[in-house]
Amino acid sequence: MRWTLKAQPEQEKGDYLANSLKVSPLVARLLLQRDICSFEGAKAFFRPQLSDLHDPFLMSGMSAAVKRILKAIEQGENIMVFGDYDVDGTTSVSLLSSYLLEKYSNVATYIPDRYKEGYGISFQGIDFAKDNDIGLIIALDCGIKAIEQVAYAKEKGIDFIICDHHLPGSKLPDAIATLDPKIAGDPYPYKELCGCGIGFKLIQALGTSLGDSTEELLPYLDLVSVAIGADIVPITGENRVLAYFGLQVINSGPRPGIEAIIKATERKDLGITDVVFIIAPRINAAGRMKHGQYAVELLSEPNFHKAQEYASAIEEFNTERKGLDQKITEEALIQIAENHEENRHTSVVYKENWHKGVIGIVASRLIETYYRPTLVFTKNGEKLTASARSVKGFDVYAALENCTDHLIQFGGHKYAAGLTMLEAQYEDFKQRFEEVVQKTIKPEALTPEIEIDAKISLSDISPKLLRIIKQFAPFGPGNRAPVFMASRLFDTGFAKRVGADGNHLKLQITQDGRKAFGAIGFNLGEKFERIGGKKSFDAVFTIEENHWNGTTSIQLKVKDLR
Repeated sequence: MRWTLKAQPEQEKGDYLANSLKVSPLVARLLLQRDICSFEGAKAFFRPQLSDLHDPFLMSGMSAAVKRILKAIEQGENIMVFGDYDVDGTTSVSLLSSYLLEKYSNVATYIPDRYKEGYGISFQGIDFAKDNDIGLIIALDCGIKAIEQVAYAKEKGIDFIICDHHLPGSKLPDAIATLDPKIAGDPYPYKELCGCGIGFKLIQALGTSLGDSTEELLPYLDLVSVAIGADIVPITGENRVLAYFGLQVINSGPRPGIEAIIKATERKDLGITDVVFIIAPRINAAGRMKHGQYAVELLSEPNFHKAQEYASAIEEFNTERKGLDQKITEEALIQIAENHEENRHTSVVYKENWHKGVIGIVASRLIETYYRPTLVFTKNGEKLTASARSVKGFDVYAALENCTDHLIQFGGHKYAAGLTMLEAQYEDFKQRFEEVVQKTIKPEALTPEIEIDAKISLSDISPKLLRIIKQFAPFGPGNRAPVFMASRLFDTGFAKRVGADGNHLKLQITQDGRKAFGAIGFNLGEKFERIGGKKSFDAVFTIEENHWNGTTSIQLKVKDLR
């Protein structure tokens, strides 16, 4: 692991903020690293308010979108809510369709089949709308580049409203309204909403005409917070407000579908990490293994007992997904070893019967073992299809642009992409991709990095500091849980390897012979020998609350030792 201490704020700024807020210099430093440099900024950070949300009508196209939806309701038109098959898409569809159905009955939902239709607005979906006399399609989490599809719908007399958060191309679809803060020149103040966040802004705007205040829309924020966590958007600004209140809904009164998932896992007091690793994979499993419509039905079901049936079915999909994910990862690792490719700059693997729905997960798993840009291929009809994942600081999309003569098509962004090619192109592409990455990647990018907020002494750690750190949540991109480093540490003699295979490390850490803190280092079991016998070491860790046998204590969650 590569340890990197973040740039430390100027002493003068830190002292000013510490005095203004009456907090320690350490807390002031953590706030400044998150661009919080005033009393007002700190107040908004620590005490999010629904009033902090922006006026939805600041978004270009919002007035036109609301007007067209109200017209559809007044004239009794059939409306179809269309969304992608992942978590962001299915939560978006559930959010908007549920809201509309409270006001109006002629609302249908449509999720494209991951394997038959692929990502985004499909011609098959438009044909379905035409066959069912649908006059308006509202697309969420997709559509910003659907020029041909929207034109096709227009020929059939169907209007489109696009609600997307992806980067647009040079031309926009000819829709009634296109809601996307990333459109050049759009005046909306916050650019990092997820697709479900855009959907929430739409119902917030509709609410002004249909008599609903933002406070009355609070129950929809459980869906928004799930989408924010799953789509890995920055938890800053407006997203922080939406996630903060959404987590409150999840923990106090979630919709039946989310409650059913939580009850099945027997978890309490969920944070954003729980959303990412418990709720989101189960919702995603529907689209990966069967069909995303299952997820919409679960998230939209008003009856808890019926929702439990849906959740049970989705749990089976998730169990199947985990089994496939593990099996394919093991096969891919064997393939890398058998081909003696451990020392390459890339991992590129292929087997024709690997399940398309999990190859993106497998690519991420392989990076845990071989930290380098990774592509996992499978066969899809007559072509090969792949999911690409990258490491921090390396643009895999740009690398693929240098391999276009071996590809049929590709798309994505800096850290994740999808592509298709002919089987005959595979070996040439594999070699070309390795050459491109070898020439362009910085050597340090091939070693995982831990970013450290501050170097501290164990004496700086107190219940008060932990209480303040907990108020930094919800954590995520743009606001990671603070990471600390301490030096010249010793184990008190209680260190041991724990876990079924001894993979983890449990220890008691002290410094200068003062108070010891319990610590846990997941997947650090192999470092047990390095800390015994009064050997000193440095550690990188986060500070958390540990509950055990009815007692609560401070625990250090160790990320690395040296």
